[in-house]
Amino acid sequence: MRILILSCNTGEGHNSAARAIKEELDDRNVECIIEDTLSFASESVSDTISKIYVSMISYWPELWGKIYESGKTISNSKTNLLKSPAYYANTLYADKLYEYITGGDFDAIIMPHLYPGEALTYIRSKYGLKTRLYMLSTDYAPAPLFEELDVDRYFIPHRDLFANFVNRGIPSSKLTVTGIPVSRRFTEHLDKSEAREKLGLPKDARIALIMGGSMGFGNIRTIVEDIAESAPEVKQIIMGGNNERLKQELRIALCENENVRILDFTKEVPLYMDAADLLFTKPGGLTSTEACVKNIPILHTDPIPGNETENIRFFETHGLSIPVNPENAARIAVSLLKDEMRRDIMINAQKREIIPDSAKRIADFVINDLNEIRLTGGMI
Repeated sequence: MRILILSCNTGEGHNSAARAIKEELDDRNVECIIEDTLSFASESVSDTISKIYVSMISYWPELWGKIYESGKTISNSKTNLLKSPAYYANTLYADKLYEYITGGDFDAIIMPHLYPGEALTYIRSKYGLKTRLYMLSTDYAPAPLFEELDVDRYFIPHRDLFANFVNRGIPSSKLTVTGIPVSRRFTEHLDKSEAREKLGLPKDARIALIMGGSMGFGNIRTIVEDIAESAPEVKQIIMGGNNERLKQELRIALCENENVRILDFTKEVPLYMDAADLLFTKPGGLTSTEACVKNIPILHTDPIPGNETENIRFFETHGLSIPVNPENAARIAVSLLKDEMRRDIMINAQKREIIPDSAKRIADFVINDLNEIRLTGGMI
């Protein structure tokens, strides 16, 4: 059994989900390969599109929001005779991708991003590809254009989203609720005092962990400075991702503040979540799910318009986080740090609503699905 995961470098969440699934498949001795979909166009195309995406959501987030909404408009208005511009763009490298798939003799393909779904929909229509195709939603809403894909199964994050996908035109028979897959490192829980000892953090301090995602987004500087001024006793740990300018600005502005620690890239995010009392993060689907699985109270910062707007709506509605803006973030954080009951209510909601073993469920489903097809004499 050979399985291909086609991801995309427009944000790290898709790749993290891919790695979490591979982690489970590896444990079952199932051969699994992860590839960057856009690299089949060329490495330069992949890099260029990734840079365009990062620049757009960094400097023109409203434009990205309009593009996202236009995609929803196309989804709601198109007929079966029409395909979106995204579909036609992804046909440009489809022949090369098809050669790779047939040459690799893959039994199934899992996709945590829309782009490979578009390319493989074209490949199916042109070549009659029989390889089983599974689309994974890494946000708490159906992505625009999901309904124009020709895939065998959609893995969705939550039971309450079932109707959203059906209303978008996706057959209910193709939907399976699995959650969003996270690495096992987030499902393992270390006692807070032990985590702090490992990280060299004070055991009796109130600690706020502030994340800007892999690219360091959000109004982090305003939040950090307001907390430092209004609650100087709070220990702040800032993960600025790859945003070197932000990290340098904070190091200069807060160089004398011993209660502010600014980190460069670290692989110890799960450990820092174990150590902290609350988390500031933008509402990306993957990071928010990781935090819920870790059971840490979440304050969601300003979303990138589009999918993150959908995420923050879901999380607030289900009691999983509190949305904040730069003007009220410090006040709400201090209030939450003092209110253990409120934190416990949020953590209990996370335990109730979020599936911690999503990667295992997806791996099990795919393996069982392929085995069932073999047993019934079907083609894979």
